Amino acid sequence: MTIDAIIVGGGPCGLAAAIALQEMGKNPLVIEKGNIVNAIYNYPTHQTFFSTSEKLEIGGVPFITEEYKPKRNQALTYYREVVKRKGIKINAYEKVLEIAKKDEGAFGVKTDKGHYAAKYVVIATGYYDHPNFMGVPGEDLPKVYHYFKEAHPYFDKDVAVIGGKNSSVDAAIELVKAGARVTVIYRGKDYSPSIKPWILPEFEALVRNGTIKMEFNAHVKEISEDKLTYTKENQQYEIKNDFVFAMTGYHPDHGFLKNMGIQIDEETGRPLFDPETMETNNQGIFIAGVIAAGNNANEIFIENGRFHGGLIAQAIKKKENRAKKG
Repeated sequence: MTIDAIIVGGGPCGLAAAIALQEMGKNPLVIEKGNIVNAIYNYPTHQTFFSTSEKLEIGGVPFITEEYKPKRNQALTYYREVVKRKGIKINAYEKVLEIAKKDEGAFGVKTDKGHYAAKYVVIATGYYDHPNFMGVPGEDLPKVYHYFKEAHPYFDKDVAVIGGKNSSVDAAIELVKAGARVTVIYRGKDYSPSIKPWILPEFEALVRNGTIKMEFNAHVKEISEDKLTYTKENQQYEIKNDFVFAMTGYHPDHGFLKNMGIQIDEETGRPLFDPETMETNNQGIFIAGVIAAGNNANEIFIENGRFHGGLIAQAIKKKENRAKKG
């Protein structure tokens, strides 16, 4: 089978791009370093989506759930079913190492398992693999995590959660339910407006009754094996600490994009691309999903990134129609 396009990343937006290309008669190959929707798999075990199920649908396949908002496991089941129904070709557990233009106009794609060639490339790698580091001493200790999966291992332990948005609030609530002693350290002066409205009242109640210790206007200074030091209003504080969840956000792999000739705005981290076609400055390479938002991961989600595939497919169709006429 001739590969017309290689899609790097098997998340919902990458899968949506594969479906859109298939529907216009192309043969795409998705290459994914984990398995499909790997970022969703890495969500907390009991995660509930902010979006409703119909806003997570791709390829016209209905996503039906009893609850108004689906949970992580339901989404995993749904996207597996989409891949099966649509017959999407996926090379899982294969990592793309390099993408470079070949003399004949196609792109050479080198992975840790082989070499491929395709006329078009779609980068849909997301940002979840690259956490934002704080740059403080002790951040590299084994007890510091940038991802939260589940709370049971932290029963009867002193846990600090750094950050004040959804991921931090969700983690803090789960941790106290499992019997952890939780301190939330947030540099903001008040609760973030991005916190899910149905979660905030529960979190505020836990803070009010002292179950969660909430520190606003606080900045982590140092992490050690058994304590954490932070500053607040020019005062320094030290707390007993066993584990740290630094929920400080994530960013795209700028180096990977730059190595294939894609220009990046240094201030925003946004790749240079045409929003009407999703094509980058390196003609023939497109982007899909949250990677288009650069450092602002709150701008693009599954519910709007899933439409990028349709824009890409239409752009390729127009390119090929022009080439035929020319």
